[in-house]
Amino acid sequence: MSLLRTPLFELHRRLGARLVPFAGFEMPVQYAGILAEHAAVRSAAGLFDVSHMGQLHLRGPGAVAALERLVSCPVASLKPGRVRYGLLCNEAGGIVDDVTVYRLAGDAFMLCVNAANVEKDWRWVVRHAGDGVSAADRSAETALLALQGPAAAAVLAPLCDVEPAGVRRFAFVEGRVAGRPALVSRTGYTGSDGFELYLDAGAGETVFEALLEAGRPHGLVPAGLGARDTLRLEAALPLYGHELDDTTSPLEAGLERFVKRGAGGFLGAEAIERRAAAGHPRALAGFVLDGRGVARAGHAILHEGRPVGRVTSGAPSPTLGKPIGLGYVPPALATPGTLVEIGIRDRGVPARIVRTPFLSS
Repeated sequence: MSLLRTPLFELHRRLGARLVPFAGFEMPVQYAGILAEHAAVRSAAGLFDVSHMGQLHLRGPGAVAALERLVSCPVASLKPGRVRYGLLCNEAGGIVDDVTVYRLAGDAFMLCVNAANVEKDWRWVVRHAGDGVSAADRSAETALLALQGPAAAAVLAPLCDVEPAGVRRFAFVEGRVAGRPALVSRTGYTGSDGFELYLDAGAGETVFEALLEAGRPHGLVPAGLGARDTLRLEAALPLYGHELDDTTSPLEAGLERFVKRGAGGFLGAEAIERRAAAGHPRALAGFVLDGRGVARAGHAILHEGRPVGRVTSGAPSPTLGKPIGLGYVPPALATPGTLVEIGIRDRGVPARIVRTPFLSS
């Protein structure tokens, strides 16, 4: 099966990116190196092509009711120009996908969905949207750039006809960037301040190059998915397919604040409450390794010599200078300070359960 390419593929080749398969796309994993790109985002700024993400649009008099039924977060109270994180859940209370909901107008919304789930989410949305809604998958016609880091606003300002610093967190404005129409959203997936820019696919390369040029004096570098993964792990942001899947309840994943408990009324609500009442057998926890080694997804988590869970994500933290990870353990062992071991190459490496995020924003 051939891999898909984003509108910026040829630019990535010219910039010398190392390209790898990811979620059905041929994507840049790094340019100069993951550590340098990670450090740039924490200290200055990094620019990511995340055009593999999907954009599903819903519009019409039934759009609010449809989304209240589809996602776990409140939608009717979301004001135009604001963004909210939520979950598409199935009837068993598992997570179909985690999404961001953009209210474009009173009756118009956009869901930004994970690349690997675009087709699955599209079928789910169409199946359950109901009457009074028109839906459109605009993923292929959209380029999405993520400008992340403390210098992001300063990099963006001279190219943008709106003042980026004035855009609140989880809010967006429509304007022009490098002369091209853009939806400028103060959101991201790195744990650092920054913006996500939604553009017509044909404008992606022009805007990417303009940002690189404007950002050079600020320390901006192109960054790949390798750095994006270590950045999101430091922020303890879940990744679908690792911390989240169709069998996982949002509550055992620690995402209760994004679930309208009590109000219900969304797909999976009753099952989520039934599972909570029965008691979850596991909870997502963060850990730091105290011994030598690097935890990777799939490694066993041990307690008193017995396997009690599995690592879902793990990597050396470039900022903290130590290996960190996320994994599911019995709730009684998810308390910070609990001593566990990670099974790495047939030996147990000492580790401690810690509070997350590992790094405060």
